[in-house]
Amino acid sequence: MKTAKTEPQTPVLAPANELRNVRLELVSNKSDSKLWNEYIDRYHYLGYKTLPGAQLRYFARSDEGLLGLFGFGAAAWKTAPRDNFIGWMPSRGEERLHLVVNNARFLILPWIQSKHLASKLLGLVARGITNDWHDRYGYRPVLLETFVEKDRFLGTCYRAANWIFLGHTQGRGKLDRTNAH
Repeated sequence: MKTAKTEPQTPVLAPANELRNVRLELVSNKSDSKLWNEYIDRYHYLGYKTLPGAQLRYFARSDEGLLGLFGFGAAAWKTAPRDNFIGWMPSRGEERLHLVVNNARFLILPWIQSKHLASKLLGLVARGITNDWHDRYGYRPVLLETFVEKDRFLGTCYRAANWIFLGHTQGRGKLDRTNAH
């Protein structure tokens, strides 16, 4: 359900280095959770779906207002580029998969036009998520992953934030059992 809380706000046009007090805030209560879900459902092209497994969600804010949102959840069960990069044998990957966290949702709100903001936020979250994850779940992830729809995005902000491109997947979905793309 769409409410007035997620209506478009005043545009932010300043580059990221001119925004004041850029920060990430964990979603930590029911009210924030409902708001996060509504923003994602309303503005993210994939919409809202419950994140799988252990998860953290963030609001990205500055003194200028809400800028964007992040959602992290359980890693993909198997993906050849990642597993080859790590050097996992199938059984080893299964026992350590919880140490990989998937960036399942990343949204810069449509009225935010701030050059370099995406890579700045990706850097912030990469530096902070291990402590936040440890505080919530008692262990620190060692790898973040994401999937970029190559027909829709170039992945430029991830490269600018020093994420490493590992290769193309088969696009079969997180828990594929039927080989459906």
